[in-house]
Amino acid sequence: MTITTQTLRQDNARVRTRDAELQDVIETRLWLEEHDWLYRLLRSDDNVAPTFRFPDLISASVSLVFAHHDAPVRIFQFLGTELVLRPPQTPRRRESMWRSQYQLLLDLQRSPANRHPNPKFQLDQLTTACVALCRAQDNSGSSVLRQARRNMAERSHFGREAAPG
Repeated sequence: MTITTQTLRQDNARVRTRDAELQDVIETRLWLEEHDWLYRLLRSDDNVAPTFRFPDLISASVSLVFAHHDAPVRIFQFLGTELVLRPPQTPRRRESMWRSQYQLLLDLQRSPANRHPNPKFQLDQLTTACVALCRAQDNSGSSVLRQARRNMAERSHFGREAAPG
């Protein structure tokens, strides 16, 4: 009986861990200019049924940028030509993003492009770059809302397959 109980606990712990990994959001920060743009999108009349929140909007921005084969080049170009010229003490807002998009940024943060002799950019700067690039491409934000829908459908589909049956 002890072995069965222990095995069930281990299996349940694995399922909870896997579910947490699939559903968790990760904290990030956004520079004010990009945060304000996403806030306007959050409050816009186009953000309905469902109403997407910051984790969805930030993650959609990251997904849109990474849909391009040259995403790292585009991100580091923005960082090196535009964000670097902003005051480094610019206030940031604390927000969240979904784990899968965080992983894209984490991989980029750990990439050779972000190592010596290149400047080292942090997660908030990478996140801000993705939102800024989306804003530059489509100031209306409609592409971000469309991508938020696709991301949600993908998370829902992935979650069904991962659920114990």
